[in-house]
Amino acid sequence: MIIFGTKGYLYQLAILTLVCGHCGNPSAHTLRKRVTKFTLFFVPLFPFSTKYATQCTFCGAEQKVTSEQAEQLQAQAASGHGGQSYGHPQQQPYQS
Repeated sequence: MIIFGTKGYLYQLAILTLVCGHCGNPSAHTLRKRVTKFTLFFVPLFPFSTKYATQCTFCGAEQKVTSEQAEQLQAQAASGHGGQSYGHPQQQPYQS
């Protein structure tokens, strides 16, 4: 018997101050990376899905971004223009 499946991980990459496209308020937005990995016998082996998104802390609206946009936002946060960046992303499993 072979046991396989998936497991998801949620990384918080940065916190940026942006104007929300949904509510129009200038507020903090979290930049998140969601990685889904294939597991074999409950051991994560390789990622097969990676998605990036920003979430408004004021209204909770989430907007998907491309990996290139996510890199630009991370560079913006690291340079000090727009928010706080973390040296090590926080890893949080999520339920899919």
